[in-house]
Amino acid sequence: MFSELTQNNPSSPLPAGHPPVRAPKIGVLLINLGTPEATDYWSMRRYLSEFLSDRRVVEVPQAIWQPILQGIILTFRPRKSGHAYAGIWNRELNESPLKTFTRAQAEGLRAALHGGPAGSVLVEWGMRYGQPSTAAGIDSLIAKGCERILLFPLYPQYSATTTATACDQAFRHLMTLRRQPAIRTVPTYHDDPAYIDALAAGVTRHLDSLSWKPDRIIASFHGLPKMYLDKGDPYHCYCLKTARLLRERLGMDADRLTHAFQSRFGRTEWLQPYLEPMVKALPEQGVKKLAILAPAFVSDCVETLEEVNQGIRETFLTAGGTDFTYIPCLNEHPDHINLLRAIVERELAGWL
Repeated sequence: MFSELTQNNPSSPLPAGHPPVRAPKIGVLLINLGTPEATDYWSMRRYLSEFLSDRRVVEVPQAIWQPILQGIILTFRPRKSGHAYAGIWNRELNESPLKTFTRAQAEGLRAALHGGPAGSVLVEWGMRYGQPSTAAGIDSLIAKGCERILLFPLYPQYSATTTATACDQAFRHLMTLRRQPAIRTVPTYHDDPAYIDALAAGVTRHLDSLSWKPDRIIASFHGLPKMYLDKGDPYHCYCLKTARLLRERLGMDADRLTHAFQSRFGRTEWLQPYLEPMVKALPEQGVKKLAILAPAFVSDCVETLEEVNQGIRETFLTAGGTDFTYIPCLNEHPDHINLLRAIVERELAGWL
């Protein structure tokens, strides 16, 4: 192994008196969506303004969109969103669960890589929106001597609204650097056997802990405007493939495990079927016991803990359901850490 400094190495090609040169390192940057710093109005407004100003997320001409966003939406929505975050906030660490889980995933990956072929790889984490920023993560890796960096957007199903904008943000920061590291990006892993196995294990583990058996299981994915699909975004196809592979892995048919899309925003048509009306109609169809998982989210967050586990639960039980359970995301479970490690080692081939 190369020494940290090559100045005093007899085999070093550096001439006498040359400043010390660190042996180059490899880094991995885990990137997730982001989180507000607090649940108050102004913290939520800053976060939502950054998020909803992303042209990858809202494909409306800015001259039309910004007056709407900065006016009506950011006047009223921060309070509503702040209330939702307050209901799931990590009080002990004073942060959102997404930040807690993403940090734990980075720490778990760092430990899992130690001792293996990628044992010397450094791991940092950052957010597309909010703090810690993607730029801060890149700068930290560079400061530690990384000349090669693997960007790992934590979205199993690629979309321009998630994976692409995460990479955009990283590349924008790289444009400001005099000396850029070599960069790789992790591709979509919606059909990776290890990912499907981890999902299936999580479903089985959770269902085995129940005293009842669900009549229906729904794999709920975050929705997108349908026009994004029409323009060529592959997210919809990737979600359906994940659901199909999970169903096959669990040995279930489409009547037992189906899919839906959640988190619709605005009045335009989004990917269907919509989760809430589907759930509301189930009790009349004889489905009284329901389980929901959210495969597109690797960490539990406001969309899973508040929207699904609280809001959708209430919708189902009010409509006549008797039993509801939410199956947690992969979070920091060892199965997920092993999945991250396997992907990193695969994508670093040729660099290690």
